[in-house]
Amino acid sequence: MHERALARAPDGGVEHFARNVYFDHALACQAIKVLPGEYHVASHELAIVTVLGSCVSACLRDTRLKIGGMNHFMLPDASSGVASESARYGAYAMELLLNHLLKMGARRENLEAKVFGGGRVLAALIGAQVGERNAEFVQSYLQTEKIPVVAADLLDIHPRKICFFPQTGRVLVKRLHEARDAALLERERAYAASLKKPLSGAIELF
Repeated sequence: MHERALARAPDGGVEHFARNVYFDHALACQAIKVLPGEYHVASHELAIVTVLGSCVSACLRDTRLKIGGMNHFMLPDASSGVASESARYGAYAMELLLNHLLKMGARRENLEAKVFGGGRVLAALIGAQVGERNAEFVQSYLQTEKIPVVAADLLDIHPRKICFFPQTGRVLVKRLHEARDAALLERERAYAASLKKPLSGAIELF
């Protein structure tokens, strides 16, 4: 796939825009791997793929233009009592995805959402109910933005592999019943730890 075929990230989201392109033999197509803290938007035929534990992914799609994208985020633990911090990061992750779609010509009234994840898989984070908070946040955000949720697979105890096809809106969900995947757990632990650090730079929400 040529670089020019990839959607360009708006200036504010360059560092978060997933660019890990590979050929997925199981899906028999080009794919983009989205890691924690990343998102991707596309208007051509490919799969956007991620693996979720306690994190959540929202798949947004303009049903008329047939463009869509996926993010992958976890709300930081607001144990300090500053509730706005957890909302700020979750909102930022959603705004990156939503604003990128709008800049590509999507219209809010044509958007639909499918949401996934929030599994209770990180033992160290169970007390903080991270998965539940993620699931509650994404549903509340979409309700506020008046974007209908047409499909959801949230909570439970299993990690999930998500494959989203933005042209058609099709989503494949594979529940990974082995919840002790070392790479997944380490990735989410590292991501959760990074979210406890202060955010650098101002974040402007639209």
